[in-house]
Amino acid sequence: MASHAFIASTHLPCSATQIPTETLEIKIGETYTLPNIYDWRIPESVTFSSTRKPYEHNLLDSRKSSNEYRIKHAQKLREIGHLLCKVCEDDPFEGLIMIDALQRLSIDYRFQDEINGFLEKRSMNPIAEYIGGGNLYGIALQFRLLRQEGYFVHADIFKSFKDKEGNFRREVNEDVKGLMELYEASQLRVEGETVLDEAEYYSRQVLHARLANLDKKVARTVETTLKSPHHKNLAKFMAKNNFNNFESTNRWINILREFAVLDFNILQTIHQEEILEVSKWWEDLGFSKELKFARDQPLKWYVSAMAAVADPSHSQQRLELTKAISFIYLIDDIFDVYGSLDELHLFTEAVKRWDVCNIGHLPRYMQICIMALYNVTNEIGYKVYKEHGLNSIGILRKTWTSLCEAFLMEAKWFASGDFPEAEEYLRNGIVSSGIHVVLVHLFFLLGEGTKDETVNIMNKIAAIISPPAKILRLWDDLGSAKDEEQDGKDGSYVECYMKEHAGISLQSARQHVLDMIAQAWKSLNLEYLSPNSFSTSFRKAALNIARMVPLMYNYDSNHSLPALEEHVKSYIFESWFP
Repeated sequence: MASHAFIASTHLPCSATQIPTETLEIKIGETYTLPNIYDWRIPESVTFSSTRKPYEHNLLDSRKSSNEYRIKHAQKLREIGHLLCKVCEDDPFEGLIMIDALQRLSIDYRFQDEINGFLEKRSMNPIAEYIGGGNLYGIALQFRLLRQEGYFVHADIFKSFKDKEGNFRREVNEDVKGLMELYEASQLRVEGETVLDEAEYYSRQVLHARLANLDKKVARTVETTLKSPHHKNLAKFMAKNNFNNFESTNRWINILREFAVLDFNILQTIHQEEILEVSKWWEDLGFSKELKFARDQPLKWYVSAMAAVADPSHSQQRLELTKAISFIYLIDDIFDVYGSLDELHLFTEAVKRWDVCNIGHLPRYMQICIMALYNVTNEIGYKVYKEHGLNSIGILRKTWTSLCEAFLMEAKWFASGDFPEAEEYLRNGIVSSGIHVVLVHLFFLLGEGTKDETVNIMNKIAAIISPPAKILRLWDDLGSAKDEEQDGKDGSYVECYMKEHAGISLQSARQHVLDMIAQAWKSLNLEYLSPNSFSTSFRKAALNIARMVPLMYNYDSNHSLPALEEHVKSYIFESWFP
């Protein structure tokens, strides 16, 4: 059976463990071995400070922990805040460019109040009023920035760049910078916005055609834009790459760069400490010894939580979410590679009953898993109640039950070889992705909702859960990831779809799936833009999960994830002192 859980990965080849590691000083007086990213384990050589309190952000590297370093960071923070306000007031167009730079350097969160105040004013006025009716770059940039912050700006503004026949005017072809920003803006389209569908196709085709005749540096920027548009990527992983992709004529760019380096290194120490917390929790749990068939990848589980929950102040939420993600993987492995069908029935019923006093009939490995799941879920529920006054246990239990039921349904299909119609397979696959488990846990950990509405939570957040879950499932089923320890008879949406459409080619079926992924992004964009009571952190978590999916499925011929491995190595384990 295929590994379908959030965010699924393969059991990696034994040869990967032969790749050499490096050492890196990240804690005063201690040497930390850079993890072998290919197996996603945290090295046993990591030691823990007995005096450090949980979730207390001690800076680990001496260069980053000095008072001088932190004072400099605070000074630059104030300086940029004042400068941003002045630039936005003096020249709104330049203000947009500066905000874009803040986002691409992944430091915009430090200035969210200033950014929100400026963009709210812009949202109340016609876009062209401030940046000139013929400025494609400026209009597309403001459109994107406003939509990214939840302002539903109408796409009709782009019709002004078309001729009477409805085609984009010829002079637009020459505006490479404008075309790149038009492509970026089109990524935030929703269903029914034909002009943005056309803009996405048109800008992509023209930019591809012009690549060979562009300056090398410009060509690289264009290629990056087409491959990794900002809205569909994690800015924190792209910040180093974007460091030199700004025009030096902007008087503020150097101070932004300097602050980005300071901030990057401070955040890195937070994530390093959280990894130590995760490592100790996983080691104390003992699963790597008790359940040897299961994946032992705590670093990857933490990275998934880190990607979803970006706010540095949400350290505890990341740590608790990592625990939930680890159990999604573990239960996935029980269903995929170890349990018999009869055992899986018993396991699902035991999770549904949620009674640890009545699990003696289960195999020992299942008893261990259920006991640990019960304890961790109750611990999370207690923390939610203590922090927010919400009783989450009942809903959290239901998410685990629905996950196991979805896994069991897949196990039955795989055992019988009798696969359902594509749509039924996808409905079940959305649940077996585990995204609902992740987002429901996060919903409570962030203190969303009220005491009176907890019973309706699943209905309330279903619309924002479905798109990222569908994106994950469909990416998985494209077949870009194969587990060398499984027999390959996994079943997938593609397989079910091709059975229903006799004679269709694999290429056409895969294109259909890609079109469905694009539609799911439109649905996710709409949920993000629609008025609701969700916090920005929760809505962005749903976006970030979808953004993470392609990285988790960009496998090479060795079943490795070179892009994600490089991002994690650079972001978490390599300091930035350019």
